[in-house]
Amino acid sequence: MKMYDVIVIGFGKAGKTLAGQLGKQGKKVALIEKDNGMYGGTCINVGCIPSKRLITEAATAPTSDFAAKAAYYKKAVEGKRELTGALNKANYNKLIQAGVEVIDGMASFVDATHVEVKTKDGVLQLEGKQFVINTGATSVIPGIPGVKDSDKVYTSESMMDLDELPEKLTIVGGGYIGLEFAAMYANFGSKVTVVQDIDVFLPREDKDIADNIRSVLEAKGIEIVTGAKTTKIEGATLYYTVGDTDTVLEGDAILMATGRRPNTDGLEAQKAGIALSDRGAVVTDEHLRTNVPNIWAAGDVCGNLQFTYISLDDSRIIMSDMNGKGDRTTQNRGAFSYSVFIDPPFSRVGLSESEAKAKNIEYRVMNLPATAIPKAKVLRKPEGVLKALVGADDQILGVQLFCAESHEMINLVKMAMDNNLKYQVLRDFIYTHPTMSESLNDLFAF
Repeated sequence: MKMYDVIVIGFGKAGKTLAGQLGKQGKKVALIEKDNGMYGGTCINVGCIPSKRLITEAATAPTSDFAAKAAYYKKAVEGKRELTGALNKANYNKLIQAGVEVIDGMASFVDATHVEVKTKDGVLQLEGKQFVINTGATSVIPGIPGVKDSDKVYTSESMMDLDELPEKLTIVGGGYIGLEFAAMYANFGSKVTVVQDIDVFLPREDKDIADNIRSVLEAKGIEIVTGAKTTKIEGATLYYTVGDTDTVLEGDAILMATGRRPNTDGLEAQKAGIALSDRGAVVTDEHLRTNVPNIWAAGDVCGNLQFTYISLDDSRIIMSDMNGKGDRTTQNRGAFSYSVFIDPPFSRVGLSESEAKAKNIEYRVMNLPATAIPKAKVLRKPEGVLKALVGADDQILGVQLFCAESHEMINLVKMAMDNNLKYQVLRDFIYTHPTMSESLNDLFAF
């Protein structure tokens, strides 16, 4: 039986980062990954990198006949595969060079210090002093009649490996992933319909922002149906009900964008005494420790924010705890920011106006239409709106940016918020011109 200082289960962002760092420190480290197509984790292989590559390609898709659009799409998918393949290989090689032993197989706990790994060549028994669980999340497929029988139903992962552009695409779910794919496939040339069960579009965002996003998506030809109960699926045909009205929606493909859940399947966490939540997430504290002293968990499997950069920060938190410092925790990450790569992208950090109202926080609000930004006109992306909330003490409470390059701009705002800079700093900053970031001069001109 092989003994390791640290065994990492899962090749996600946190796991690979920790494994590489610990390997370079001279630790004996094993990283176990059940699928060699997932070296590097979800983001590189089936998540943010391939989707953003396809989103970029979609922005320059031909506007001619559908045959030309389909041919362009097929080449885009081929290019995506080349990119992810190269990144997959690079991530594997990086760990090998760091002295990490990468083991292909399915790991399950035997107890708190041993795992069993089922490989193509047999079963391995491994012993570890410390463990890190980084098994990510998996798509949620609701129990809709016919969904498992159809070969026209896809998840966000399998959809990006589809060679043929669907002329008509139905997306079940109006969350961030669903909307990203809606905008992307609409730009490629698909007729897209988004069907969601809740009545409110983007309920986590302020209504004025959500309404603006909806209008831009609808201008692309995307139909958005709210308050719909999906009753069954037959092939690529979706049956749903809104109120008392039954509708049959025919298409060529159906994307199930109905959320993701922590992936603890087959882990046998209970044998190690690891506590799981009702949703199957590994329960952790602010240092990402589980209830078992020698075991940590990181990334989507913890059931928290499902973003690659959060997983990266998780690796910093665990490394700090392993080194005995413990100074970095989930409680001192600073303001949380995120971007949704619709067209244009939507980015947000801090409080929304509805959240500020609910907390009875005094604030001022400023809006700026994207059409007022010279660089937006240069980019031919005048759609959208920018919104900022500032507290009575001139601190930035939150910013919502629905405009071109918002995913870059939001990092600047987060940095200002994390360092307790007053809004005047961004208002009076001398930005280069023409840039989207210089719009912060005008946005904060209260």
